[in-house]
Amino acid sequence: MPAETAVALSVNGSTHAVMMATPDDLEDFAVGLALNERIVRHPDEIEALEIEEAEGGYDCRLWLDASRAATYVAQRRLMTGPVGCGLCGAESLEKTRPDLPRLSDRLRVAPEAIGRAMEELGARQVLGARTRAVHAAAFASADGTIEVVREDVGRHNALDKVAGWLARSQRRAGGGFLVMTSRVSVELVQKAAVMGCELMAAVSAPTALALDSAEEAGLTLAVVARGADFELASHPHRIRGAEAES
Repeated sequence: MPAETAVALSVNGSTHAVMMATPDDLEDFAVGLALNERIVRHPDEIEALEIEEAEGGYDCRLWLDASRAATYVAQRRLMTGPVGCGLCGAESLEKTRPDLPRLSDRLRVAPEAIGRAMEELGARQVLGARTRAVHAAAFASADGTIEVVREDVGRHNALDKVAGWLARSQRRAGGGFLVMTSRVSVELVQKAAVMGCELMAAVSAPTALALDSAEEAGLTLAVVARGADFELASHPHRIRGAEAES
């Protein structure tokens, strides 16, 4: 069975959020969550990161540089509770529909690349193969080669871990695409837009709100992916040949 424990994100000594998560790759998780929650705009604004095991879980302690710390206002989104919704505990209705950045339009991907990435992701889900109880998120280069896989009991946590890996590796999210083993929920679309990733491929379908958000941000969704077969739910022009078939 996979581990599931409380993981707190503290910013300059103040708790920002508590998530139920799989306690692996916590450095990636902390940096990715800070970026996707817009606590920081760039990883260079993080002066220090400490991971400390505490009674009942882990504390990921971020210390921001002086300029960012001066503008940071903790949202106090204490999200201890059920795994599966990165929006639980938002302080107001407006917080559930933040303004999303409009994505660039540079990426073009062959259909075969999505099939290649889905197949490779399945082979690289180490924790998933052992437990059958976790989600996986991955980042693939434009040709479908998987560059990183992160697993977690929460799909949004897995995506935050990928975001953190990209930032810590100084990789540009717009140079490839995301691959998910879950349905496409609205918080995944929001995180992808903040990351600057133009394409997300997933094994399941999007929710209506996720699709609306993808249309707004300019995100291409390739969904219900089964090997080389998938459906294009939004902005299909990034898939080579899609316009000719429409």
